[in-house]
Amino acid sequence: MEERINISKVAPEAIEAMIGLEKYLAQSGLDRKLYELVKTRASQINGCAHCINMHVKDAMKLGETAQRLFLLDAWRETDLYTEKERAALALTESMTLIHQDHVPDETYNNAAANLSEKELAAVIMTVVTINGWNRIAITTRTALD
Repeated sequence: MEERINISKVAPEAIEAMIGLEKYLAQSGLDRKLYELVKTRASQINGCAHCINMHVKDAMKLGETAQRLFLLDAWRETDLYTEKERAALALTESMTLIHQDHVPDETYNNAAANLSEKELAAVIMTVVTINGWNRIAITTRTALD
C-alpha cells in the first residue's frame, strides 16, 4: 500500500494541534492502561492497522496482558475487564459509531457513574483524538511501524 499525502510535512500546524490534545491527555491523570484500551478498541472498530499496532505495543509495554488485548473486541463476553473499563469501552464504541445510536443516555450515565468527571472528560477526549488519528492514518495510508 503506497502512502499518500504526508500531513506532517504539508500541514505541520494541524498535527501540532492534534499533539496538543495528546499533551492534555498525558497530564489528565487518566490511567495509561485504560487510555491504551480505549485507543485500541476505537482503532479496531475503525480498522486502522497502524493505530492498532501502535497501541497494542504501547499497552504491552505498560504491562497489559496479551489475553485482555486479544479479547478486547469481545470485552462484553468476558469478565476480564473492570466495571470502569467496561463503561469506558462502551462509551468508546458508542462515540466511535456515533451515527448508529448518538450515545444513549444509558451508555453515558454508566460511564459517568464509573468514572470521575476528570476521567470522563479524558476518556471522551481520548475517543475524539483516536478517531481523528485513525482517520488521518487510514486516509493517508500510514504504514505500520
